[in-house]
Amino acid sequence: MAFNRVSRQIFATILVLAAGWSVVQAADVQPASKTATGLPLPRFASLKASRVNMRVGPGTEYAASWLYTRPGLPVEIIAEFENWRRIRDAEGTEGWVYHSMLSGQRTAVAAPWMREKGDNIYVNLRRSALKDANVVAKLQPGVLVKLKECTGDWCEAEVDGTEGWLHQGEVWGAYPGEAFK
Repeated sequence: MAFNRVSRQIFATILVLAAGWSVVQAADVQPASKTATGLPLPRFASLKASRVNMRVGPGTEYAASWLYTRPGLPVEIIAEFENWRRIRDAEGTEGWVYHSMLSGQRTAVAAPWMREKGDNIYVNLRRSALKDANVVAKLQPGVLVKLKECTGDWCEAEVDGTEGWLHQGEVWGAYPGEAFK
């Protein structure tokens, strides 16, 4: 049976309730000014391991609702509870993972929202951070890239040994206007 992100969340909630556990929502965790790490929320991170369980609550006693098998996948940390982080992926799926399964390494996905628009849609990786700079690679939507830095408009990225610049509005893994090195 195939599940979309909404049906996965509903199914996971039903499992939790059937088991007699309570559902923990983002509102149940510490507010942004008092996070477990002291780091701002939301923020981007990436999956460290090749097998990461997403759970419906912050603890191993909660059911696993999803298994990620793609290390380096960018995720957005949207809440913290002790050593657990509530994350959201590029498709909007949310759940809890243990903090050691996450890395501060910044990665991004090239325009995942454009996957369904056809086979001839690409994100251009350019030689420099200019709209008319030479294209060094054409990335299909959904391609995973490593981010080196973002200026607020452009991100320097690497994919399979090829380096270049992506327009920041064409990636999921950096906020609009966010700058970092």
